[in-house]
Amino acid sequence: MTILVENEVNRELDFDYEEVIEAVINKTLETENCPYETEVNVLLTGNGEIHTANKEFRGIDRPTDVLSFPMVDYDYPSDFSYVEANPESYINPETDELLLGDIMISVDKVYEQADEYGHSKKREFAFLIAHSMLHLLGYDHIDEAERKVMEVKQEAILDALGITRNGG
Repeated sequence: MTILVENEVNRELDFDYEEVIEAVINKTLETENCPYETEVNVLLTGNGEIHTANKEFRGIDRPTDVLSFPMVDYDYPSDFSYVEANPESYINPETDELLLGDIMISVDKVYEQADEYGHSKKREFAFLIAHSMLHLLGYDHIDEAERKVMEVKQEAILDALGITRNGG
């Protein structure tokens, strides 16, 4: 697996964020039975930069906590039939890894939301990675039923890693 992490902010996180990224990505892929080695890019940025991206890509003129840019087409979440049918479109020929997509996280929002929800920055950060990974695997939360499915999966991933609201 290849995880490329770029940190363009000067704000310190009080935990090993690269370790958390790897653990959450691995647990999500395991939970979703991904049959491929994968490549994921993670950009840590601030509110200004994510605001610009949110406006450009989603037409929403405000900062957000996380943006996901999936590279795979899905009929339904974690259905890799498009990859199997068209590996040349989804597999990096140099590494034989599935190009899953990109994650953009506002570290400013990690701080804000950890305070707002009363849990650690590590827990908030891990939650955003799990949330975004589910998007990269084809999940969405456009309606209430989809939102609940994602919510349950996110909590299960974090619980399996021992990253709970009160414990980590």
